[in-house]
Amino acid sequence: MSTTDRKRGGLAGHPPGLKTLFFTELWERFSYYGMRALLILFMVSGAERGGLGFDTPRAASIYGLYTSAVYFMAIPGGFVADRFLGQRRAVLLGGILIALGHFSLALNTLPLFFAGLVLIVSGTGLLKPNISAMVGQLYPAGDARRDAGFSLFYMGINLGATVSPLVCGYLGQRIGWNWGFGAAGVGMTLGLVQYVFGGHRLGEAGLGPRRGEASRHDGPGSGRDGLRFTAAEWKRIAAIAVLFLFSAVFWAAFEQAGSSFNLFADLRTRTSILGWSFPSSWLQSVGPLLVILLAPVFAWLWVRLGTLEPSSPAKFAYGLLFVGIGPLLLAIASFLAGESTRVSPVWLVLVYLSQTIGELCLSPVGLSTVTKLAPAPIVGLMMGVWFLSLALGNYVAGWVAGYFGILPLTALFGSIFLAAALSALVLALLVRPIRSLMGGVH
Repeated sequence: MSTTDRKRGGLAGHPPGLKTLFFTELWERFSYYGMRALLILFMVSGAERGGLGFDTPRAASIYGLYTSAVYFMAIPGGFVADRFLGQRRAVLLGGILIALGHFSLALNTLPLFFAGLVLIVSGTGLLKPNISAMVGQLYPAGDARRDAGFSLFYMGINLGATVSPLVCGYLGQRIGWNWGFGAAGVGMTLGLVQYVFGGHRLGEAGLGPRRGEASRHDGPGSGRDGLRFTAAEWKRIAAIAVLFLFSAVFWAAFEQAGSSFNLFADLRTRTSILGWSFPSSWLQSVGPLLVILLAPVFAWLWVRLGTLEPSSPAKFAYGLLFVGIGPLLLAIASFLAGESTRVSPVWLVLVYLSQTIGELCLSPVGLSTVTKLAPAPIVGLMMGVWFLSLALGNYVAGWVAGYFGILPLTALFGSIFLAAALSALVLALLVRPIRSLMGGVH
C-alpha cells in the first residue's frame, strides 16, 4: 500500500492527501503563530510605540481568552462539519475567515482589533478539528502508519510556526505592528490557494461518511443519530475524557510560551548575540524548530519500538513530566539572576527543548488517539471536544501569566512545574485502568 502511495505522490510513503493537508496546516500555523508571537507584546506596548498600552494582567487575560476561544470553537466547528458542511468545506471556510481576521488586525484600530480576533477564533474553530480529522481519514483502520503520519503532519505545523515569528516578529517589532499582522494574513491566503489546487489528492477524505458506512451504524447500540453506542464504544469515549483532563494541564503549562515566557524573553532575557541584536519574538521560533528536528526521530521511534512502544497514556505521562521541566528551568534562572539582571537566551532554548520533547510525546499522539477511539459518526465532534482541552489549558495559561510581574518569578514558574509534575505522577498510576477502557487500541 505504501508503494502505491509513493507512486501517487505520497509524502514519505504516506497517502498523497497528507501532502495537501501538510501544507494547508503549515500556512495556517504560520498565520496563527506569527500573530501570536506579537499579540501580548502589542497589547502591553505603549501607544507611543503603536501598541494598545494595556497592563499585563489585562493583556494576559485577553490573550488567554482569545487562545482558549480558538480551541473552544472547535466543538461547534466539528459539529457543523459532521452535520452540514463536511470537513473539506469547513476547512476552506475556516481559512477564509482566518485570513480576513488577520487583515482586520493589520488595520490597527481597537474595534477592528477585537473584530479580527473574533474572525480568527471562528475560522480556526472550523479549520483545526476538521483538518486533523481528515488526516485520520486518509488511513484505513489498523494502518500502522497513522501515528507516524500525524507526527509528519505535526512537523508541517511547526515548519510554519518556525518561520512565522522570524517574518511576522521582525516586521511587527522593527517596522510596524500592522506589517506583522498583515504578513500573517498573507500566509493564510497562500494556504487557501494551495488547499484548493491540491484538493484532488484528498480522495474521499472530508466528504463525510458514504451511505454504506452510515448503514453500519444503524443497528442497536450505535444508531445514526450518533447517540447510541456499544459498551466498548462508551468505554473508549470515557478514555478520551480521562486523557482530556491531563491534556488540559499539559497545555496550561505549555502555552506559557506565548505569554509569560514571551514576556520573560522581552523583559528578562538578553536579546543579542556577539553584539547583534534580534527581536525578542524570534525566540518563539526555537520550539517549533526543535519540533522539526525531532519529529522525524519520534515518528521513526514509535514505529521502530514495535511491541515495546509505550501506550498512549504512558506517552501522555512523559509529556507532562517534560513540559514541567521548562518552567522549572526558568525558576532556577530567575533565582540565579535576581531581579535586575537579564539572563542568557540559552535558558529559553533549554526550556523549549524540554517542552518540545513533552509536546511530541503528547500532542500528535493525542490527535491520533482520538481518531482511533472516537465512534465514526462523531469523529469530527470528538476532535472538537479534544480541542476543548486546549481551550481550557489556554485559558488557565492566560490567567496564570497574568501574575507575571506580580508574583516572584521563582514562585510563578515553580508552581507551574509542580502542577505538571504531580499530574504526570497521577497519570502514570492510571495507565493500566485507562488502557482497559481503550479496549485494545494502543
